Amino acid sequence: MKIRNPVIPVPLLGFIVSLFLAANLAALNKTQEPQEKPVRIPTEVKSVFEEGIITREARLDIPFTITDHFYLPAQENMHSIFLFKVKNADLGFSPVAPAPAPPEKKEEEKEAPPEAEVIPTKLQCNSHIFLQVNRLEKNTPGELVSEIYIPVNFQAESISFEPDKEELYTTAYPLPPGNYILSMAIASQNLEKIGTQYFEFSLPDPLSSPDGLDTTPVFFVKDIKRMASPDSRAEVHKDFFTYSVLQIEANIERIFSPTDNFEVFFYIFGAQPSETGKYDIEVGFEVLKGEEIAIHFKPGKYEIPLVPQPLHLKQALVITSEEGERTETRNLEPGKYTLSLKISDKISGKSETKTIDFEVK
Repeated sequence: MKIRNPVIPVPLLGFIVSLFLAANLAALNKTQEPQEKPVRIPTEVKSVFEEGIITREARLDIPFTITDHFYLPAQENMHSIFLFKVKNADLGFSPVAPAPAPPEKKEEEKEAPPEAEVIPTKLQCNSHIFLQVNRLEKNTPGELVSEIYIPVNFQAESISFEPDKEELYTTAYPLPPGNYILSMAIASQNLEKIGTQYFEFSLPDPLSSPDGLDTTPVFFVKDIKRMASPDSRAEVHKDFFTYSVLQIEANIERIFSPTDNFEVFFYIFGAQPSETGKYDIEVGFEVLKGEEIAIHFKPGKYEIPLVPQPLHLKQALVITSEEGERTETRNLEPGKYTLSLKISDKISGKSETKTIDFEVK
């Protein structure tokens, strides 16, 4: 089966690559470079980090979990993306203003009163997020690399607010290659409640030339939108993360219905450009059910190493009957599958295979 062209136009992809791999990103990185002054993490939070970082013991005043870590190239650094989940009730949502009372009716109007209209109240969370990044040396926290403070002030409508629902949030920050431990805290407005988690991660060198090919973590995409400009500082986003001028909503659960958007996103390291600066990369995609091929796609060809590729979940089946053979297209049946990516660099001759599991329901 043929694969569809990327949803993002090739010129825009080229712009994103040039932005993140050239000096154009210097201004963005400059605004996010760790600074000694002012102090970004208050003493109360630093003390909690110091208590738990050696044993990686979380503090559960505000329970949350770091669920995933993605990274994409950002000049000589890596745009490091952290995904975490926390319950709405634990973010300290409170009414922005009380809902106005309905006007009082006169006596003659009270004979058949209609039901009072419910006027939604705006809720706002007023919490803090603190990130501390240390180098990890022989499994021991070492040099302090970054301290980041992010205010959290999302709004919600009270009529649709679900206090016990666990929501997905993301934040991102550029970091140089290396091994790290992240200390993350979510704190109440007055710092009386402080929840922490610790997360170890590694970032490869995006400008190195490995012997073979490699990729950033491969993930599925629900939706991609273009923003007017990149984030100029670390932010917290709900349900999506940003990369350059892209707003990306990932399918973290990797669960699909046959009609869902089925798109992969990744960057390829180690490919060699031509003298004109273009790449000649080929990626073959196959959906596997165990060892059997459920869907085979015509290979995609790419002139840049950033790959956002829409696919589909439809099988082309050959049906044999008394009238002869015919090809019929059907939705992929429910079950667990693996997407295989066979990557070839036609210029250097290097190749690599990556896989990512998913489920159809």
